[in-house]
Amino acid sequence: MSAESLHESATELLTTWTTSDPHQDSLRHTVLAFLAAAPLGCLRACEAGHITASTIVLNTARTHVLLTLHPRVGKWIQLGGHCEESDATIAAAATREAQEESGIADLVAEPQLVQVHTHPITCSLGVPTRHLDLRFVAVAADGPEGALPDFVRSEESVDLAWWPIDALPENTEVPAIPDLIAAALALA
Repeated sequence: MSAESLHESATELLTTWTTSDPHQDSLRHTVLAFLAAAPLGCLRACEAGHITASTIVLNTARTHVLLTLHPRVGKWIQLGGHCEESDATIAAAATREAQEESGIADLVAEPQLVQVHTHPITCSLGVPTRHLDLRFVAVAADGPEGALPDFVRSEESVDLAWWPIDALPENTEVPAIPDLIAAALALA
């Protein structure tokens, strides 16, 4: 586990991922080119931009999605964040972030990539940068009698809530989140 192993993981993930969406394929090639030029591109210290890992969390019935009201973005988005050198793979980083932000200990991101997204942000570096987000899906086991899974909001979120996939909050990042949910449902 190191910056090098994360870089290898991201490169392999993107090299082997196939998508029929031409925009997603273009982003895949763009991020691969970035990684070829940035050996430390998976770490937040890479100021020009860096890989992040996120997870869209669905309930077992795939009727609800767990979203966080992100303090910097100011919108409801998927769980996720920065990779750490202790993460063995990008999928492991997505799993760790989802577990930390939801408190759902047995939550595991599926290993296959769902989507690639890029966005400008002033993150914890305090300077404008670009996140090259590799997005995964995880399914949280429903509670007794089909109840939505319990969660614990972390300090990283303003709020955390389950939302019906067909009735997202007004403050959802669109079209990014509806597109991500559709891609995740197609995979999950």
